[in-house]
Amino acid sequence: MLIFPAIDIKDGKCVRLYQGDMNTAETVAADAFETALAFKKAGALWVHMVDLNGAVSGKRVNSDIFLKVAADSGLKLQLGGGIRTMADVEFYLERGVDRIIFGSAAITNPALVKESVKLFGEKIAVGIDAKDGKAATEGWVKDSGLNYIDLAKKMEGLGVGCIIYTDIGRDGMLKGPNLEQLDKINRSVSCDIIASGGVTDLDDIKQLKELGLYGAICGRSIYSGSLKLEEAVAFAQVTE
Repeated sequence: MLIFPAIDIKDGKCVRLYQGDMNTAETVAADAFETALAFKKAGALWVHMVDLNGAVSGKRVNSDIFLKVAADSGLKLQLGGGIRTMADVEFYLERGVDRIIFGSAAITNPALVKESVKLFGEKIAVGIDAKDGKAATEGWVKDSGLNYIDLAKKMEGLGVGCIIYTDIGRDGMLKGPNLEQLDKINRSVSCDIIASGGVTDLDDIKQLKELGLYGAICGRSIYSGSLKLEEAVAFAQVTE
């Protein structure tokens, strides 16, 4: 299983949110690039980054930060937030980003997802962010009314190979991931599933690995110290 340490960017700063609420943004690191280097030193192979401003505005906002990490950190980068057009997709993939994540566009513009998968294959992922099992859009502020499993199956049908699943109610709360929903989505589709939201400590990583998930995103747990990235990476990469 892969561990994806997370760096969320708002107004050029590294922040963490509680349950996706932009008003709760808390600065957790001084510099995104230096943070990425520290993740690499700890053994991470990937970094998960989100343009929070972009997620709300629907436009690329903090792209300079992401491109520097992609070019110079030595980590593979998966990026979400504000990617709504083919121009956005091409902009990032042509500049070294390894995987882009469609969020709102998966619901509002499935044709774009289908075309992107056709052109870029495994470099395209979809983020399904749900509250009470219903997918949210526009930076998590709008309820789409779509059940998360139904949306996952639709994305699978479009050829998407990787889904990041976030239980919004758990995000940033350090209360453990939603194992029941993660297990259900993992069993419902053939896509690789990355868990997001609620990871607190190494026990959570162990439980996620037991579910057979492809990966786990860890944010606040790393910054708070409740999860040591070195230990998480070492455990997740061990094959039985």
